[in-house]
Amino acid sequence: MQLTQYTDYSFRVLIFLAQKETGLSTVTEIAAFHDISRNHLVKVIHNLASKGFITTTRGRNGGMALSRSPAEINLGDVARNTEPNFNIAECFDIKNNSCVIAPSCALKLIFWEAKTAFLDILDEYSLADAIVGAEPISNIVKMPQTTRRK
Repeated sequence: MQLTQYTDYSFRVLIFLAQKETGLSTVTEIAAFHDISRNHLVKVIHNLASKGFITTTRGRNGGMALSRSPAEINLGDVARNTEPNFNIAECFDIKNNSCVIAPSCALKLIFWEAKTAFLDILDEYSLADAIVGAEPISNIVKMPQTTRRK
């Protein structure tokens, strides 16, 4: 099973924000840090905000931050709110299933149990667990200092 890039980016954003020591973060800052598309990240951030994982502030001094402590953000909830589906095999997709053995195949049940176990494990962890012992973002890479003209 592989999570979509969208969910991967969602986790990356949350981890970045959880490790940010002070202030708000910007889309540009996170996109540059992870070397990912800013446009794609905007969609991810919009979804995370609409699902209540982060708060955003518009404007010149705007940015984003976690909406609650990392210990209160469940990894299973994040996955469920960012993955479009958990169709491990074609037979999970009722509309597009063309497998002729699907009605009598026991493999679907085994896959379903594996998917359930995967999500059950994620449900046991929070964002705080994902950053335990991690080095703060500011130590991983130094962000360039901006100079202001007088």
